Amino acid sequence: MSQSDSHPDALPQDGLPQDASLLIVEDEPKIARLMADYLQSNHFAPSIISHGNEVIPWLTQHSPALVLLDVMLPGKDGLTLCREIRQQWPKLPIIMVTAKVEEVDRLLGLELGADDYICKPFSPREVVARVKAVLRRSHAAAQLDIPSTAKKAPVTLDEEGWQALADGQDLGLTAVEFQLLRVMMQSPGRIFSREQLMDHMYRDNRIVSERTVDSHIKKLRKKITEALPDQEIIRSVYGVGYKYQPEG
Repeated sequence: MSQSDSHPDALPQDGLPQDASLLIVEDEPKIARLMADYLQSNHFAPSIISHGNEVIPWLTQHSPALVLLDVMLPGKDGLTLCREIRQQWPKLPIIMVTAKVEEVDRLLGLELGADDYICKPFSPREVVARVKAVLRRSHAAAQLDIPSTAKKAPVTLDEEGWQALADGQDLGLTAVEFQLLRVMMQSPGRIFSREQLMDHMYRDNRIVSERTVDSHIKKLRKKITEALPDQEIIRSVYGVGYKYQPEG
């Protein structure tokens, strides 16, 4: 840890909700306490769990705005927990914490659908920045004007409720899936390259495999197809990328 990270100092909330509840799942007490101190100093309300088997019962009793989830845990590991959380709380943002760089693609959605990741060792400031970035993405829909063409489409966006609806059915999208759909719905018919979609998803210019975008798109299309089996809403353009183009 650098000297500049030795003491928590509050950063501006940039319009994020004050005292948002967060869950830190980390079995190393010093790391968990360090993250909690920095997040608390930045106007979040963190709780700490150190054993994987305690996470799901805790979530059934509480409603955090985001979960910071370590991969290596006693009891249920972080990968198993991410799958279970996604099944029961599909909209709950998850940031995975890992010491294995080679797992990044998997963590971001190829297998699990996490919203972001942090690699150990990390700066506490990075944790705060990543949490804020994911929460901004989660709340972005309420601050955006979706074109009327999108509102009349088979898939619509409920901005205040942060829901994507198909024939009135909530698709249960993750934050990243919602962000992808929103971007494409703003420009119906426009072809977005994978690189362009990554720029919208991850504005900090990190390097992310194009396979991660493909995985998120695949899951998004599956959810839409389950609700609208006779319509192809998101279309692949071979060798180029993807576009939102409702039939008719």
